[in-house]
Amino acid sequence: MAELITMALFCGALIVCIIAGISIIPALLAGVVIFLAHGRLTGHTFTAMISKGFATMRAASIVVVTFVLIGLLTTLWRAAGTVSFIVTNTAGLVHPHVVVLLTFLLNCLMSLLTGSSFASAATMGVITMTLGTSMQVPPVFLGGAILSGIYFGDRCSPVSTSAQLVKTLTRTNIFDNIRLMLKTAAVPFVLTCAVYAALTLCTHPSNSSIDIAGLFSNAFDLDWVTVLPAVVLVALAIARVDVRITMTASILTALPICIAVQHMDWTAIGHALVFGFHCADARVAPLIDGGGIVSMVKVMLIVCISSSYSGIFQETELLDGAHRMVASLARHISVFGATLVTSLVASAVACNQTLSIMLTNQLCDHLESDEHRKAINLEDTAVVVAPLIPWSIAGAVPLASVGAPTSSLTLAVFLYLLPIAHWISVSLARR
Repeated sequence: MAELITMALFCGALIVCIIAGISIIPALLAGVVIFLAHGRLTGHTFTAMISKGFATMRAASIVVVTFVLIGLLTTLWRAAGTVSFIVTNTAGLVHPHVVVLLTFLLNCLMSLLTGSSFASAATMGVITMTLGTSMQVPPVFLGGAILSGIYFGDRCSPVSTSAQLVKTLTRTNIFDNIRLMLKTAAVPFVLTCAVYAALTLCTHPSNSSIDIAGLFSNAFDLDWVTVLPAVVLVALAIARVDVRITMTASILTALPICIAVQHMDWTAIGHALVFGFHCADARVAPLIDGGGIVSMVKVMLIVCISSSYSGIFQETELLDGAHRMVASLARHISVFGATLVTSLVASAVACNQTLSIMLTNQLCDHLESDEHRKAINLEDTAVVVAPLIPWSIAGAVPLASVGAPTSSLTLAVFLYLLPIAHWISVSLARR
């Protein structure tokens, strides 16, 4: 009973933050207090609980360095014109009769390069939504394709915060994880392309007259060298170079381009690295602004605070009852099935992808001894399930940024097909 009351109080704190429309960080801090109070009432010392909490927090804080590098990288790609070059040279591929399919594919490409669902939605997502609606394609179709695309790369890009978090939690190699992710995503990806190609038959598109190239060329010098930071990132990722070295190399490639090609001074670059890039052109700014270390502070705090829960739970055995329930579920519907159900509940409670991943890992960690299978189970459940929860920021923020309705969640085809296909393959293997 005490465990249920404790978890209810924590869920209540999360719900209050959601209703109030504020960050869930106050609820996470309240969770630390609630869990420590429960531990003290059940006979555990504050010293032991706090010590265990800090130990797991320190272990997870390794990924914070990666988050900082991602903040720097996404800023400099914007400032150097890398994102603008990619958008300008891919937007021309969007033709009326394949617009939904190409919306999905172009957002896949952008999210693979940036590793960020939010950044991809704010750049390629906005561009493809603008182009698509100008061709009379329903926003609900485009929103679903955008959501599928941005989380395709958010899941399996070497510079994705979610992929880095899963790697850290499971103590695995990210490139081995990516290989497994591409394998399980192959069939859902092909089926998703088929669905989005078929959706075009339900529309009556027309030609668009928006000049994307002209829009970005007024704000940036789109010389071919601006794409070099992306080329460096992709080349080193293929070579399986450590992701932190890969991102650092891309950052160092982008810096001279900002100075020599885009004519930025060091003061402007320094400000952008901390607070994010801001384009002087008011028409382009909504499409390209963002990045910076400050943009990563929230996710870093969420990771650090929520990671302390693991140590506190280990000391107080607070989740033992939940572990038994999940283990019983796994015996009936497989380890992956139990992980999927757990991720649905965790996503509904956490309301964001990062905490959902951490809660799912915490509850399902004992089900699987193979760390790589554990990693792919998380990637094919919590990572893609979180955006499907209507009240989760994982899906709500990208849809809001591109101006798509919430009903677009129903057409985020890839996010449904991936866990379903994985579960089917596991079920067939058990027979």
